[in-house]
Parts: sequence; C-alpha cells; structure tokens
Amino acid sequence: MTSPESSPDAPAPAPSADGADEGRRPEAEALPHPRLSVVIPIYNEEKILEAAVTDLRDQLVAFGWPFEIILAENGSRDGTVALAASLAERFPEVRSFSLGEPNYGKAMREGIFRARGEFVVCDEIDICQMDFYRRALDVLASDESDLVIGSKVLQGASDERPMVRHAATLLFNGLLRVSLGFKGTDTHGLKAFRRTAVLDVVRACLVDKDVFASEMVIRAERGGVRIREIPVRIHEKRPPSINLFKRVPNVLKNVGKLFVAIRVRG
Repeated sequence: MTSPESSPDAPAPAPSADGADEGRRPEAEALPHPRLSVVIPIYNEEKILEAAVTDLRDQLVAFGWPFEIILAENGSRDGTVALAASLAERFPEVRSFSLGEPNYGKAMREGIFRARGEFVVCDEIDICQMDFYRRALDVLASDESDLVIGSKVLQGASDERPMVRHAATLLFNGLLRVSLGFKGTDTHGLKAFRRTAVLDVVRACLVDKDVFASEMVIRAERGGVRIREIPVRIHEKRPPSINLFKRVPNVLKNVGKLFVAIRVRG
C-alpha cells in the first residue's frame, strides 16, 4: 500500500478526567503527529502483552505511517497495568491508561476519544492482524468507505476459534438483525475508521461492556456512515480471558439495554 502524505485533521477530544496517560516518555512529543491510532483494550494480558505489542510496533514501523498504540487497560488483576506502563516508557509510540474497572466497551470508547490519528484501528491484543490493517487502510485512504469491519463470518473469512465461539457469533449477530435491524454480518472484533466520520457516533453510544462495539456499528449503519465489511482470518494467541458461558447473562442483559438505547431512546 502506498503511503499518502498525512493531512491535517481536527484535534481529538481531550482525555477524560480520570487522568493523563501513564508511562509517557518525553521522546514521544518529538514524534510526528500520528496518522494512525491503534486502540487495544487489555485485561489480564501479562503473559502475551509484551510480545504482542513489540511485534505490532515492529510491523507498524515497517508499514511506514506515523502511528500510536493506545493500550486501554480495564480492571486487570495481574501485572498488566505495570507492564503496559513499562511498554509506554520503552516505546515512544505506545501510550497507556487504566480505567481501574473491568469494562471492555468503556475502555475502547475512552481509547477512541484519546486517539489523535486521522484513522483509527480497534484491535484485540490476541489478534493484531496486520493484513487487516493494510486492506482496511487501503479502503479508507482511497475514500471508498469511512468504517471498515473485519467480519469473521463473511464469505472468504477464516474463523479458527472453537466451533462454539463461532456459533455464538452467528447467534449474537442474528439476534442483532432480528431485534435492531442490523444489516451486516459482524459487529465485534477488528474495525478501522476515519476518526472524524465516526466520532459523533461514538459520543452517541449509551451502552458499554461487551456490546459497545455493536452499538457503535449499528448507530453508524443507521446514521448513514459508509461501511465496508471485509473477510478476515481469526487466529487467537491464547484462550479467551473470560469464559464464554459466564459472559452470556451479562451480554443478554446488555443487548436489552442496547435495544432500549436504540429503539426507545434513539
């Protein structure tokens, strides 16, 4: 992919009042303004965090765009907080903050607000698939779309997760289609977007936890944001940090909240 010159962009909203980024090095201020921001919510990722961030950073350096990686920690009980801060000390492109509570959606939302790039990729620390970055950013940079979703179930995708998790994805997105009129194939996972085109959608989202990403996609769809789905290969580097069946009651509860937020409150 060619790397067009970075264009000026509207300034990102100021970080929320829970504090400045942790582990920030003075060298970071000397870096070019990022064209690409990568937001990664992290929770109990001490075992894979350093290797995953180091590998992703190396690939992004080779990609050639000015970038930043935002580690959005949320409620870890292991050494993730300290390790994320140390990675921000080690690499000037890395920023970290900690919510202090386990809330994936809130962490992603806050990470998007803190992002400074023209383009934002929302990734998972156990995926970090550079092939998606290249294809999605090609679409965005050529102005063919404003939001690119990496679908695990679109024709041509390869979902290497256990069958029960693949089935759960199909059921969940089927539920969203029936209850909320969702027209796509997937809402949760890899996404890339033009920040200015999606920021108001993110501000409008009312539900967090597991269904924030779904609300963002559905609100974008209903709001006329140009969306493209592309098939992706999903190969996770470790088992899920939270058991699927333990998540089901909370996910269903939050889908109910999502229905009220979109169908009732608008």
